[in-house]
Amino acid sequence: MYTIVDIAGQQFKIEAGHEIFVHRLEGNAGDKVEFKNVLMQISDGSIVKNVAAPVVSATILEHLKGDKVIAFKKKRRKGYKKKIGHRQYMTKIKIDGIN
Repeated sequence: MYTIVDIAGQQFKIEAGHEIFVHRLEGNAGDKVEFKNVLMQISDGSIVKNVAAPVVSATILEHLKGDKVIAFKKKRRKGYKKKIGHRQYMTKIKIDGIN
């Protein structure tokens, strides 16, 4: 069984026990977090229709930075070049369960 859940504005396909990287979340390493915006649950290829709203519980493992993203801007024949980059702040979480 897996679930589609909305975490910090992005949709993720998750299962219990998976570790995923999401945008930076509030809290420290070891804290428990819950996500209530579950979009869909699928079991054995069919959509599960629940009366109660499901909740996904997870544990924050660590906060880190992603890979460097480079943006290069150039206008030809004008002598304009600009190279900028950044590293996105991320949080690694482990999915404990889907209730």
